[in-house]
Amino acid sequence: MPSAWGAGAFFVGVCGNIGVGKSVFAELLGQRLGWPVYYEPVAENPFLDDFYRAMNRWAFHLQIYFLAERFKAQKTMVARRRPFVQDRTIYEDGEIFARVLRGRGAMDHRDYETFLALFREMVALLPPPGLLVFLAARPDTLLARIAQRGRACEASIDADYLGQLDAAYAEWLPMARRLCPVITIDTDAFTFPPDDTVLGPLLARIRKAERERRGRLSASTKGEQDAV
Repeated sequence: MPSAWGAGAFFVGVCGNIGVGKSVFAELLGQRLGWPVYYEPVAENPFLDDFYRAMNRWAFHLQIYFLAERFKAQKTMVARRRPFVQDRTIYEDGEIFARVLRGRGAMDHRDYETFLALFREMVALLPPPGLLVFLAARPDTLLARIAQRGRACEASIDADYLGQLDAAYAEWLPMARRLCPVITIDTDAFTFPPDDTVLGPLLARIRKAERERRGRLSASTKGEQDAV
């Protein structure tokens, strides 16, 4: 991992299924921590409407767009050397969505392997999150939240697709824990959006993780100076 990323490499990734509330959580965390937030570029994605009308035709284009935009944004925000919050991580592009779309037949083998090759090269150039917050919810909860936010293009999302994404997350989380600490929050367990009874302990965990990262970096820098 490039040492040039420095102290600003610490960031919190908010991850989870479609409609689980990532943007709400990311916004609240950013406000309370005083950190900038990178939001997933959903509205800006020129392939989104086409994708939900014809997944098999547009899945590759959609995922390439998300991957490129997330890579650019994360690289830019890390280079600012300030902690930040990210609404969905780059890992989910390859480990969750592209994988599920391949399994559904929406990506053929050639497109999938091309996507994965690019994904792996990009991920190798980026620092991992300091902490991941994984948000969970039942498919019926997800469908209700998707309906509530009222994006017309998402009207075709069904419980089967959400269930496949959930299964992919369950398989990915053990690998994610090798990257960084992961906090799982069951968003069915409280009234949404979260209040201080949910946010308070989470914020404390994030601040502790960020302090520990700064401490390790400081000790490492001191050790390098002493060696000189």
